[in-house]
Amino acid sequence: MKYKAVIFDCDGVLVDSETLGNRVLAEMITEIGFPLSPEQAVQQFKGGKLADCLAVVEDQMDAKLPADFANQVRAQMAKVFEKELQAIQGVREALEAIPVTKCVASNGPEEKMALTLKITDLSRYFEGRIYSAYTVGVWKPEPDLYLFAADQMGVHPSECVVIEDSKLGVQAAVAAGIPVLGYADHSSPVELESFGAKTFRSMYELPALLGLQSSHF
Repeated sequence: MKYKAVIFDCDGVLVDSETLGNRVLAEMITEIGFPLSPEQAVQQFKGGKLADCLAVVEDQMDAKLPADFANQVRAQMAKVFEKELQAIQGVREALEAIPVTKCVASNGPEEKMALTLKITDLSRYFEGRIYSAYTVGVWKPEPDLYLFAADQMGVHPSECVVIEDSKLGVQAAVAAGIPVLGYADHSSPVELESFGAKTFRSMYELPALLGLQSSHF
């Protein structure tokens, strides 16, 4: 295997939370009088910071959301995740097959990642190596989070590979000088490729893409 470390985004790459989270967001925004479908929410907000997503909604509504709306959204997402969240199909097998250091680096808060990884029983693959843009203070598409993750693992960026599913994440990896594989099961492969990712459709393909033998045929 040519890489010394693998950096995973969380939502939509490890856990199937993008669809659930955007469904909650769409439902809650619709309830306050601004109709938004889950599909529209995914299209507009995939991979984004919640505060930025809500700022876009306020701009489109030409009105302010309730002051605690972000906290309400996070609380409702947590409830839905507890009941419905699943790991991405094939990701557990991929993690088992990857022998090098692995970490998670996401725009989401660390407590959200901790929750979703615990619910899906994926925490054990990362041994506490969970890095949040909230810790760094800079969010994707800026490269800082991925550079921070590589530094924390003691690996040069060029010796890492990033697994992403959003254009913001791909842009961040490219800006950091890190090769990036784009998981395109629920994303546009054309869009991810246009920003510099090599795309794939199934997590069962990932070990082979990393130079390992896939265990799923």
